[in-house]
Amino acid sequence: MDAALLIEDVRLTPILIADPPLLNTQGVHQPYTPRLVVEVVTRGGVTGVGETYGDGTYLELAEPLARVLPGRPVSDVNGLFALAEEVCGAARGADERVDAGGLRGAQTADKLRLSVVSGFEVACLDALGKTLGLPVHALLGGKVRDRVEYSAYLFYRWAAHPAAGERDDWGAALDPAGVVAQARRFARDHGFTSFKLKGGVFPPDEEIAAVRALAEAFPGQPLRLDPNGAWSVETSLRVAEELKGVLEYLEDPASGTEAMARVSAGTDLPLATNMCVTTLAELPEAFARDAVQIVLSDHHYWGGLHRTRELAATCRAFGVGLSMHSNTHLGVSLAAMTHVAATVPDLGHACDSHYPWQTEDVLTTRHTFEDGHLTVSEAPGLGVELDRDRLAALHRRWLDDDGTLRSRDDAAAMRQADPGWVAPAVPRW
Repeated sequence: MDAALLIEDVRLTPILIADPPLLNTQGVHQPYTPRLVVEVVTRGGVTGVGETYGDGTYLELAEPLARVLPGRPVSDVNGLFALAEEVCGAARGADERVDAGGLRGAQTADKLRLSVVSGFEVACLDALGKTLGLPVHALLGGKVRDRVEYSAYLFYRWAAHPAAGERDDWGAALDPAGVVAQARRFARDHGFTSFKLKGGVFPPDEEIAAVRALAEAFPGQPLRLDPNGAWSVETSLRVAEELKGVLEYLEDPASGTEAMARVSAGTDLPLATNMCVTTLAELPEAFARDAVQIVLSDHHYWGGLHRTRELAATCRAFGVGLSMHSNTHLGVSLAAMTHVAATVPDLGHACDSHYPWQTEDVLTTRHTFEDGHLTVSEAPGLGVELDRDRLAALHRRWLDDDGTLRSRDDAAAMRQADPGWVAPAVPRW
């Protein structure tokens, strides 16, 4: 093994990044959300970077993994998974179930571990690509497209966070007119031609009206609605009937494979998920019952870029569509998403991305959407560079926090405006 490919050091930098007051069925985004930047430094002096969730439960698992990586080859991605299971299993029992905010489906320690490993895997691939002079997509088998299409991610939102002095220039979006205005701005500024609305916030009829307003404003362009499992089977079927021929697909209208299978049996509208299918073990039942027709991959959930490609191959074998899910993320994760998306032949739908909502980043140069697409980088590794000063500033914000913002909690953020708020049980409607 070339000594230049051995890991010399691993650096973990938890940060807090600004987040707008975006609403979902659980509550509202906090003013800041935690992310974790992972850096893998080789003995050859090359630094690779990855990114994942920064909540305390993830950091707890990342720290022991970072300690045992030095001396191992940066190319040994398969060994990384085995090592993580060995090291992180002691930190959190394999069968322990933990709260993940209600928006990712059932959460287990195994899923937490995969989300942590994803950041390390991307950092290793970035370092390996830089060392070999190859882009990450080449390490994954090569790109099949030069550009990756993304969708505008629309949210009901407030004009500002409660008790927060800062506000952006978007204003509130609490009705169909506000949603359409938001979509028009995304189309103008980024060229998006596909639109997804985060639902589960208002009664279904109000969200049906918003989708119909979008269809009128953007005739013939793909539309999606995602209530994060907030509806009953009966409500899901009613909405599916109302929006048949309007939506490209309906995402997670009900919670769990059982409910999704019942909805699927009653409608021809395709159903997508990032909640009832988030690991390989959840695929057999969902596919056997035809509960979903489109899986929304997420390299954080699945454990990295290689495993995302494994998911894509499985979906292809079963004739199930594929797209890409997004959560609040920075430019490092967007670069990783774009590289792996470029290698997947049957990516049949525009990918989600929160990135336009994020006004802060840790990169020297922000990504720029053109006609709703990102051009796939040909630079070695991910093709991004960390802004050290910005990273340090966002880390200082994390250090200065009293602990209340170090784990995402949309219900707690909502209680700033409504002290009696409790995250609703599902189905909500």
